[in-house]
Amino acid sequence: MAEIGCRFFNGYKPCGKNTSCDRAVCGSYASVGERILIVHLEALGAVLRSTSLLPAIKIKYPRSHITWVTKAPAQHLLRGLPVDRLITGDYHQLAALKFDVAFVIDKSLEASGILALTRASEVYGFRADDVSGAILPANPEARELWDLGLDDHRKFFVNQKSEQRLVHEALNLGEYMHDEYQCVLNADEKELASARRRQWSPEGHPIIGINTGCAATLPAKKLSVEGQRALIAKILQDPELRGSTIVLLGGPEDTERNAKIAEGLPVQSSPTTKGLRDGLASVAACDLVFSGDSLGLHMAIAMKKWAVAWFGPTCAQEIELYGRGVKILSEAPCSPCWKRVCGQKVMCYDQVDFNQVLLGLKEGLLWLSLTSSSKPHSPEISSSPSL
Repeated sequence: MAEIGCRFFNGYKPCGKNTSCDRAVCGSYASVGERILIVHLEALGAVLRSTSLLPAIKIKYPRSHITWVTKAPAQHLLRGLPVDRLITGDYHQLAALKFDVAFVIDKSLEASGILALTRASEVYGFRADDVSGAILPANPEARELWDLGLDDHRKFFVNQKSEQRLVHEALNLGEYMHDEYQCVLNADEKELASARRRQWSPEGHPIIGINTGCAATLPAKKLSVEGQRALIAKILQDPELRGSTIVLLGGPEDTERNAKIAEGLPVQSSPTTKGLRDGLASVAACDLVFSGDSLGLHMAIAMKKWAVAWFGPTCAQEIELYGRGVKILSEAPCSPCWKRVCGQKVMCYDQVDFNQVLLGLKEGLLWLSLTSSSKPHSPEISSSPSL
């Protein structure tokens, strides 16, 4: 008899764990408790950060079946995680599904529209008013995060909670336990990270990854080409850092820019056009990562690297480094601002103290020596716990 209540049942063929969908002959049957919907569409770094919610969800709903709705290519960041169904773009299939609990993380009309396509007994996070379209908290616990979005002073200067904590509390997931990002490299990706490490630093010197770019929506989150080159020159001149290998990290939009940054400098360049999973492998090959508040920073956090993170237009307190890194604030008096377009004559990315960056990197070298002394040195690969 077909086991339609099994987590692996797909309805039209054996799931691959056995040739027959019959519990009498299949030892992989797994019952399902609550059916959970997560709606988090973008941005890429925020989606990666929200993987830190999965341990708490599994504690509260231990036998849950999780459906995560997002936008391509974010699904690649969720590969290998305890997410049973990934939906990207083909949202009409949600009309055939019913959920016990829905977590709507995006404060957007689009996310609320996706929620409206399906049925959910309980909704946590955010929803839209069905008349005005205004985004509202779906439950009392989400009010704090909602209020922060409506008050710049409170968001920029009063709040001291990380975004992970704010979302965790908004979704009513119990006590916040500082759960890490969940990000898993498969065997081939781990070997790729190891191969890149050998290629970039054949003598085993520490590798400093410099994430040079950011999304186009907030371009002031990256240093200028000239600024990147000036920082690299200071690293190369520093007695404690100059023996390290410097690798430029970035995505497709950074290919030409990285070539300009690297011109005439003794640096390595990671591939920029091979996709998110390849980018994770490059970050995993590094020891330390310098980055603005962008996807590259979230990748470094996910791969458990020492991160030296600088902040200009965004809020430093919203990022949790889990004790592996330092935060450097721009000296711009108007920071943070969250402005997509800025008319200041001197930009916030031109007011970053590179001496602080060097100190942060040196602190990272000390951290690296302390954490590596008790185990063989290899690229740090983050792994998801059994959830």
